[in-house]
Amino acid sequence: MSPTTSETAQGGRRLVIVESPAKAKTIKGYLGPGYVVEASVGHIRDLPNGAAEVPDKYTGEVRRLGVDVDHDFQPVYVVNADKKSQVKKLKELLAESDELFLATDEDREGEAIAWHLQEVLKPKVPVRRMVFHEITKDAIREAVANPRELNQRLVDAQETRRILDRLYGYEVSPVLWKKVMRGLSAGRVQSVATRLVVERERERIAFRSAEYWDLTGTFATGRTGDATDPGTFGARLSTVDGRRVAQGRDFTSTGQLKDGANVLHLDEANARSLAAALADTAFTVRSVESKPYRRSPYAPFRTTTLQQEASRKLGFGAKATMQVAQKLYENGFITYMRTDSTTLSDTAVAAARAQVTQLYGADYLPEKPRSYAGKVKNAQEAHEAIRPSGDRFRTPAETGLTGDQFRLYELIWKRTVASQMKDAVGQSVTVKIGGRASDGRDAEFSASGKTITFHGFMKAYVEGADDPNAELDDRERRLPQVAEGDRLAAEDITADGHATKPPARYTEASLVKELEEREIGRPSTYASIIGTILDRGYVFKKGTALVPSFLSFAVVNLLEKHFGRLVDYDFTAKMEDDLDRIARGEAQAVPWLRRFYFGETAEGRAGAAAEAGNGDGDHLGGLKELVTDLGAIDAREVSSFPVGDGIVLRVGRYGPYVERPSETEGQTGHRADVPDDLPPDELTVAFAEELLAKPSGDFELGPDPETGRMIVAKDGRYGPYVTEVLPEDTPKTGKNAVKPRTASLFKSMSLDTVTLAEALKLMSLPRVVGADPEGTEITAQNGRYGPYLKKGTDSRSLESEDQLFNITLDEALAIYAQPKQRGRAAAKPPLKELGTDPVSEKPVVVKDGRFGPYVTDGETNATLRRDDDVETITAERGFELLAEKRAKGPAKKTAKKTAAKKTTAAKKTTAKKTAAKKTAAKKTTTTAKKTAAKKTTAAKKSAANAE
Repeated sequence: MSPTTSETAQGGRRLVIVESPAKAKTIKGYLGPGYVVEASVGHIRDLPNGAAEVPDKYTGEVRRLGVDVDHDFQPVYVVNADKKSQVKKLKELLAESDELFLATDEDREGEAIAWHLQEVLKPKVPVRRMVFHEITKDAIREAVANPRELNQRLVDAQETRRILDRLYGYEVSPVLWKKVMRGLSAGRVQSVATRLVVERERERIAFRSAEYWDLTGTFATGRTGDATDPGTFGARLSTVDGRRVAQGRDFTSTGQLKDGANVLHLDEANARSLAAALADTAFTVRSVESKPYRRSPYAPFRTTTLQQEASRKLGFGAKATMQVAQKLYENGFITYMRTDSTTLSDTAVAAARAQVTQLYGADYLPEKPRSYAGKVKNAQEAHEAIRPSGDRFRTPAETGLTGDQFRLYELIWKRTVASQMKDAVGQSVTVKIGGRASDGRDAEFSASGKTITFHGFMKAYVEGADDPNAELDDRERRLPQVAEGDRLAAEDITADGHATKPPARYTEASLVKELEEREIGRPSTYASIIGTILDRGYVFKKGTALVPSFLSFAVVNLLEKHFGRLVDYDFTAKMEDDLDRIARGEAQAVPWLRRFYFGETAEGRAGAAAEAGNGDGDHLGGLKELVTDLGAIDAREVSSFPVGDGIVLRVGRYGPYVERPSETEGQTGHRADVPDDLPPDELTVAFAEELLAKPSGDFELGPDPETGRMIVAKDGRYGPYVTEVLPEDTPKTGKNAVKPRTASLFKSMSLDTVTLAEALKLMSLPRVVGADPEGTEITAQNGRYGPYLKKGTDSRSLESEDQLFNITLDEALAIYAQPKQRGRAAAKPPLKELGTDPVSEKPVVVKDGRFGPYVTDGETNATLRRDDDVETITAERGFELLAEKRAKGPAKKTAKKTAAKKTTAAKKTTAKKTAAKKTAAKKTTTTAKKTAAKKTTAAKKSAANAE
């Protein structure tokens, strides 16, 4: 078979379906005129997002879950509402075709998309599964010439995961709504990832720093030094009288020396006295130990290692990395980017070795090609590492790429070429220097050095590190050429104080690494998992660190106490093993799902589960029973955390707050809101006391002289404001509902100084300034974007809030007499300068825009997130926001339907008259149906997002 001939449709028309339009465009250029390439635009069919999408024939639990748990967990699939037009188009194209090629990605999700396409399109022509791991001309033609059948095992494995995640999300999320807060979500991997971040913060909260001291010395050989043989070098005190000096690793997280640590803990006084006693000491070299140094190249990238390195070297988040990599893949620059494999094809190895010889010379090429064994358990997905595409690698300069795509391609290219280069070799040396102090104590110092005699692969690539203080592999430390017994002079002996540090928070890179090492979830999903916990407000970023919110503490607390196994690390990893066994055909999906959902002995099915190859079952329980009995869950308890001195942190419906219990029984204690962006380990007793000492933000200013209603000042979620207190019998809903007058405080006002007169004045807005000569009323109003004038539909900004009360009609008319400014207003000075962006090489600043502060390099704008602060945002965070915005690409513009409007305009009047009668008759019924549907749908949206 060839790209232009087929056993079943020689000379006919072939329809090739891929996931994305960009992928379709690239592939279309490689196929002949007999091929039509069209995109499904992702999934066309899925489980329903709400009851409104479920066909009417389904009721009860099936309607709620979208899965029939009583009939072998049969899923209910519906065509996505936004894909119906695309499905129609695909059916029309298929009707004109003689053969169908399903060319979705070669992984579980891609196989599932292909299966759904086949199920929905119901083709009557031959169907081929076309797979490839790179989009090049040769690869595409090879894939067309050698299609295969759909892999039903992969489809079943993906379906099992989808059903499992639906049951988990739709059953556990409502528990969070009832016991913590509406709108929350739980997920099989997202909840475990959140727990990891929360546990690290707990460690930081419990951490107590320990202080320890040591000495550093600068020693001279007496010779004139040069680059290869320095005359002086530094060394650190290692032992005193043969006893090792304590370092940070010798202390526990509570600040105590570890049990059994036979070390000398120097305090400041002892360290300074020893330094003084060593001032005139004659030192000698006691030993010189030299060992050969060898470092082998790193394996080519797989999904997780690419995410980690892109975070370390480029400042990309996991999501931004995958977005950029997706574009590189779809445009034919790299192989498939969702892979667990570190294997390179023979073609790729040959291309890499050829480039090593070409760019670095034959001396850097090993005799035999290097191969890398996979380290990922149950590795699957695409079966080759991430590398430049083709049988000849394009250098970064040859690609024509720019910006983030260029930088990521360069990273992949360097790593791939380096993986086929020789080892780096050299020498590592340890020198020990000793002397006796004037007080009789024996002190020994130690210095380590490393020289690289042949850089090998390091000429092309050196891996980064999560710890910013870590030394990279290519760093050399040269020591002088000394021998045992040589005399050295101490130029300087200094006492140095140190303090142990709390464990570092996870970054996106280190969290990805932790999840993979614990074998939790699939590496291909980590980017979306991290995106989910950020979007849900469980975690926010401080620089590159992932900080858990107080809300996540409450969620994890509930899950740990009442759904312990669902967030247990070993349990989650074991589930992943079981799902992989199902994919390999070693276990059956239905008995496994039954045991997970109904429990081990439900309906006497335990034996069947064991017979199906699902193990001994000690790691699986009944989810349904767990979520049914919620009586033991104390909502207040799971959301309460002691701070100290009787102060408690609580997570309430509107956010976190601290509370000191009232001394009078039955009365509410003193409360104060806690900033949403406060890292939990910074909520100390002292800070809580400071919050409680501030004005509560709920002041009675006095009654309104006209209405008698009490006017109060409050501190709301969106800033301070004043409002009136309505009588208790005032209707709050329905057509007679009355809303209290409310007004935000001016920027110049504060809660503890605002007066009743000022409050009444604020609530009198909008103010009628007067009318223009045509009689159109002009008002002064305070809006979301500041003070402004309004005349009909024409609005004009005011310069200050004070003008709302003192601007005259003449002044307002003068403003309207000026032509309305259609372009940008005069540029405001930047709020902060962050430095030069590594991609655009242009200065990045923080500016104040219409929708709040944002970062910009003059080409790309990115709004600051809720957890970002103008005062504390770092350059790295600003660059990351810009990188994410660039990866998303330009916003799509909606086409205007001008032609349609012209055609139908003449018919509108007649149509409206007829429709009005029909609408009146149906209004009551329609409204009732819509309301019922909305309630069910809204309740499920959060759970749907958990999957």
